[in-house]
Amino acid sequence: MSIPADDLHLLNQCRHFNPHGFYGWHDGTVHTRRPGAERVELVTSTDVLPMRNLGDDIFFAELDEDQDYRLRITYPAQPPRDIADGYLFLPTLGSLDLHLISEGRHERLWEVLGANLKTYPSELGEITGTAFAVWAPNAEGVSVVGDFCGWNAAQYPMRSLGSTGIWEVFIPGVGAGERYKFAIHTKDGHRIDKADPMARKTLAPPETASVIETSDYQWTDGEWINSRTTDLDVPMSVYEVHVGSWKQGSNYATLQEELIPYLLEHGFTHVELMPVAEHPFGGSWGYQVSSYYAPSARWGNPDDLRSLIDALHNAGIGVIVDWVPAHFPKDSFSLGKFDGQACYEHPDPRRGEQQDWGTYVFDFGRNEVRNFLVANALYWAEEFHIDGLRVDAVASMLYLDYSRDDWIPNVHGGRENLEAVHFLQEANATLHRHHPGVLTIAEESTSWPGVTDSTENGGLGFNLKWNMGWMNDTLEYFGYDPIHRSYHHNELTFSMVYAYSERYMLPFSHDEVVHGKGTLWTRMPGDDWNKAAGVRALFGYMFSHPGKKLMFMGCEFGQTTEWSEAHSVDWSNLEGWGHEYHHGIKRLVRDLNHTYQQHPALWSQDFSQDGFQWVKADDANNSILGYVRYGTDGSVILAVCNFAGTSQPDYGMWVPEDGTWELIFNTDDKAYEGAGNDLAQQITSADNSTNLHIPAQSVQWYKLQR
Repeated sequence: MSIPADDLHLLNQCRHFNPHGFYGWHDGTVHTRRPGAERVELVTSTDVLPMRNLGDDIFFAELDEDQDYRLRITYPAQPPRDIADGYLFLPTLGSLDLHLISEGRHERLWEVLGANLKTYPSELGEITGTAFAVWAPNAEGVSVVGDFCGWNAAQYPMRSLGSTGIWEVFIPGVGAGERYKFAIHTKDGHRIDKADPMARKTLAPPETASVIETSDYQWTDGEWINSRTTDLDVPMSVYEVHVGSWKQGSNYATLQEELIPYLLEHGFTHVELMPVAEHPFGGSWGYQVSSYYAPSARWGNPDDLRSLIDALHNAGIGVIVDWVPAHFPKDSFSLGKFDGQACYEHPDPRRGEQQDWGTYVFDFGRNEVRNFLVANALYWAEEFHIDGLRVDAVASMLYLDYSRDDWIPNVHGGRENLEAVHFLQEANATLHRHHPGVLTIAEESTSWPGVTDSTENGGLGFNLKWNMGWMNDTLEYFGYDPIHRSYHHNELTFSMVYAYSERYMLPFSHDEVVHGKGTLWTRMPGDDWNKAAGVRALFGYMFSHPGKKLMFMGCEFGQTTEWSEAHSVDWSNLEGWGHEYHHGIKRLVRDLNHTYQQHPALWSQDFSQDGFQWVKADDANNSILGYVRYGTDGSVILAVCNFAGTSQPDYGMWVPEDGTWELIFNTDDKAYEGAGNDLAQQITSADNSTNLHIPAQSVQWYKLQR
């Protein structure tokens, strides 16, 4: 009748590894723990049996045969309530699930860990509830707590599934919308309440509870999904957005109404959302994630994000999401020291902490951790239909000595993080195998070889890599007064030395408009006219240079103030009198995007040496560049750049083919608030030579007429 004293002590302390061995039906008896209940009765198909209170909130009754029953529970001042007994159920994870998790190869991890709604048939009627499961290998006991039990850890203790480190329980009657956490009892005698690492919904910060979530969202983007391809010989112009500050207070729903028309007008092919996974501190911009499987509740619910992505796809716009597997914050409610000890992070702080950012680093060599992250990449592709992951801070993962004085070499004595390399290769290969049209893009700032080479060849397996070298050199060059640029000519030409070592994206991201760096506008020397001309020339150069394109919100009109998540993009630059230069830049970016997409020479051979040829690379004295882009369709475009402060009204330039060249774009055009020099709409070349009028601080594109 009674529970053995030692087991009762552990149950009272919420430290028993197998509460299912005592609660529920066993050998003709039923035990249930119901804190605060006035009365508990056992209801069968034929009888209602009173249950005796044994103390410690444990109720007991005899039930000779194993049959279906309900517990009728009466709390003070409440009507009786009938519920099924969750301690009758077998584990919701099968042996294959447990094996795959231990091997680090469960590719649908979110369907077996976390909180998953379940429905079972029974003699007394259908039973609906939530199956909870969590990996906490160092815990002495784990319970589910929430509003449904008054956050009392004694109500729903979980059972350990052996050496897997997984704890599990099914709770009937608990459904979508309920708040919950896991109460983890550590080996040093403490209880810590943790948000679910696999939560698919959260409360908006500063609240930290997880929320049981289910979705019946009906997608309408099947045509878009079926048309996706890994072919990168396509135009790609990405607009990077921070959800909450495109316009202050914006969210998934308002972006659907306002951002999509803006993207279409300005000709962007993709939008890149800065991290949307839940994060406790807004000032981290989402780069310190606490819930990897939950879209941030700051901006709406998960279906709101699904609806935004669905609408973007139906508008013909791809969606890239920032993903942060490099590190995570130390907040006490989240992943850090999850079960009282290092769990998700590496236990040695020389590998497990990123001191510059005050964060923990994942233990990439641990199967369960690697599985958590690889499955997360699949989750965003499968559950949210994203078209790409931009992977943050890859360099910090690759090098064991990254920003560290004290570090541990790998098994070969080197500085490479071999476990992180294996993880990145596995994540890329697995995602591309299941979703071959989904891109992965590395923010990697070093010369690590093979970032975009296939994993079969020993590469990391990314589709694209941010060209940080091009970005830094280009912005440094444009920051010089035009009279001094002749001394830095090689900073522009150097990019073509390594242009085909990887598949590159050219990024002017959020990192270039924060922390005292100013903006693209403020980096330009001179008065407003010269600043505007510099920004226009910068974009003319960028869109004709090999590589896919990315610019951060506000750059498209030359925003004058640094970005902060606390305020909107500086739309005031476009309001009222005296802002014609910003309207000119905005029109220029719109026309650049549309013109760029119309001409395969500008994108169809971004990653082939056959797609580029210098025609003038050595005129440092005049700060002139000339190069030709070739399309796979046989088209040819000549780009000429004058980054000096003086015009060249009759500049001789070699060209690879003779014929008529049509002016198709001019950053100096009056429509963009340029000087509006009268340029010939067509030029001819003979003996591989032509003469051009190249205005100061401007870029022109000429297309060879066939």
